Amino acid sequence: MNENPTSRGDSIEMNDSLDAVGVFRGWKNVFFGVVLVCLVLTQVAFWLINWNVVSIPAGSGTPAGNTQALPAPAPTAVGDAAGTGAAKGLLGNLDFERLTRAVQLLNGILIVAAVLLAASIFFGLMVSLVGRLGGLNHVSRAFILALIAVVLLIPWQSLGLSVLGVTWTPDELAQWLPAKTASLGNTIIFYLRFTVYWAVVTLLLLLCQARSTRWSKSILHRLEII
Repeated sequence: MNENPTSRGDSIEMNDSLDAVGVFRGWKNVFFGVVLVCLVLTQVAFWLINWNVVSIPAGSGTPAGNTQALPAPAPTAVGDAAGTGAAKGLLGNLDFERLTRAVQLLNGILIVAAVLLAASIFFGLMVSLVGRLGGLNHVSRAFILALIAVVLLIPWQSLGLSVLGVTWTPDELAQWLPAKTASLGNTIIFYLRFTVYWAVVTLLLLLCQARSTRWSKSILHRLEII
């Protein structure tokens, strides 16, 4: 008995859809890994400056023409003199200028990778929708989370807006440091800006990755592949 041509066509179309989903899922994982690494490295750079492991030169983060040196942040229990000296020895020739270039590069890679992450999830959503593969609830939520993360990562403050993005530059951090110890409220705002905000976006991306993983498993379960 000959196989129904329509059924065979549907099977071929579904296989093509599964292949496309596999491609987008693979690139999604790559972009997620790049975003996560960049986020971790920028947070490391923040603590290097915050603990005064990398010293801020005079005039950095101050208005043009003002060459008054910024006060060095007070050492903490973690970043005491001995620990700071050991860290400086391990970092070698890393200075504020090199760190600034590194953070700027990481910011660029971070934003591009985040946009590509959201795009790969979106195309996966479209393939699942057209190919009727299922898992739309999970992939839709993953796309929304990725989109929110992209919006929060954009450095809106560099565009002259009052909205702050997660990404920052060492010069911007240098402007915040003098006011960090002015009062308890300023200290809280400082760490909300540079650590809690970062943690929120990192959590959003982790939830996005978890949702997209559920999407893949949902497709496989529905097709009885696993």
